[in-house]
Amino acid sequence: MKKKYFNSKIIYITLLFLSSFFFNFYYGYIGVYPIDSFLIYNSGYNVLNGFHPFKDFWSVTGPLLDYIQFFFFFLFDVNWFSYVLHSSFINFLIVIFSFYYFVKSGLQASSAFIYSLSISILAYPLIGTPFVDNHAVIFALISIGYLNLGIILKRDNFFNYSAIFITLSFLSKQIPSAYILIVELLVILIYVFFANNKNFRPLINYLLSLVILLALILFFFFINNIPIKNFIIQYLFYPISLGESRMTEVSFNINNTISQLKFIYFSLFPIFLLIFILWKKKNKDNYIKKDLIVLTSTILMSLLFIYSQIITRNQVFIFFLIPFYLGLSHAYFLKYYNKKFILTLILVLLTVSTLKYHLRFNHDKKFMELTGFNIKLAVNAKTIDAALSGLKWISSDYKNNPQEEIDLINQTKRILKDDKSNKIYITDYQFFQSITKNEKISPNKWFDAMSIPKKDNKYSIY
Repeated sequence: MKKKYFNSKIIYITLLFLSSFFFNFYYGYIGVYPIDSFLIYNSGYNVLNGFHPFKDFWSVTGPLLDYIQFFFFFLFDVNWFSYVLHSSFINFLIVIFSFYYFVKSGLQASSAFIYSLSISILAYPLIGTPFVDNHAVIFALISIGYLNLGIILKRDNFFNYSAIFITLSFLSKQIPSAYILIVELLVILIYVFFANNKNFRPLINYLLSLVILLALILFFFFINNIPIKNFIIQYLFYPISLGESRMTEVSFNINNTISQLKFIYFSLFPIFLLIFILWKKKNKDNYIKKDLIVLTSTILMSLLFIYSQIITRNQVFIFFLIPFYLGLSHAYFLKYYNKKFILTLILVLLTVSTLKYHLRFNHDKKFMELTGFNIKLAVNAKTIDAALSGLKWISSDYKNNPQEEIDLINQTKRILKDDKSNKIYITDYQFFQSITKNEKISPNKWFDAMSIPKKDNKYSIY
């Protein structure tokens, strides 16, 4: 029986590996949204050529993606395949962790497979290429998962893993990781005092890991001559200076707070119900206390994910939280309230939400603002450069005539190659540097309205 169970898990993991890479590769090769699609492509290329964020160019986004992309470019050369391979690997990482998490939470491997399969469809394929927000949420979710498993299974080393992944999340983007770090510390303290007999080992492991990771980051800065002051100003102080003005520009309305995220709220409802059921129990043993901590912290973390999604003002990209929360709900309802009709409703919600957001965001490419596009009009980007071979080029500004955009790009490429003077490129099409082999990098990582301090900002002088 054990051998059969082991074999079934291997089959499920293999299928999840294939689905994680297939869906992301297929949709990662369809369409571009220049300001987002080429950001990490160029920064990874810069690192490959010996340039570092904070030292050689101004960067307000997480440096981790730059170095991961450097690694993939180093192994597989500078091309679109290496680029999508990066995001596909992260897609598989959250999928395989989710499968592990569901099984450890009490689900049968077959059920865990179903929820994880949904995550493989909704996690990275909505975007396709490396994206700082998506990395940050994925790493944060894994951090939360390890923290929860540490509580459930009473595994102190899992708190070390939680600290590692929240650090990776922070190095991808400042939020939601900064908020979640605070809540995780609070959750660990509650666990220590109310369900772990004041054994401080989990807290010590978590904090010690953070200290070691900080030391490693500082050592990395030292050996690469990256001034710590630059990191503090660019990645911490300057974004904080934008906080108040950015918040005043955010509108919390029914559409962005409720309507767009309604299926996430639906997926959280069973967890609210479970918390209510457990609180009503008169005799709460240690196991119930631990489950209450896990479920309550899940709700708190989900609210932070939703808040972070709203203030980023991007298209919604956190729909993969739906199957994750539904899988968790399934595991706990089996444990405490095994009613077939509730589990059926959970599976119906999973099916409807997966199909809905797959069609809208993967197939119709809503995240890239390509809704209604005709894929037959897309042009193979190898006509720009062999490194982009296979990419079906179509963007929102030229979705009715992508060939016109490619003609303009190629005209620009010829001008840049013919001009032998020293120059830097200021553009959303951040592949020109690699295809023209220009060694002069821009002093800024990207060119949205928030990335460079305005003249009235106190950090403009830097």
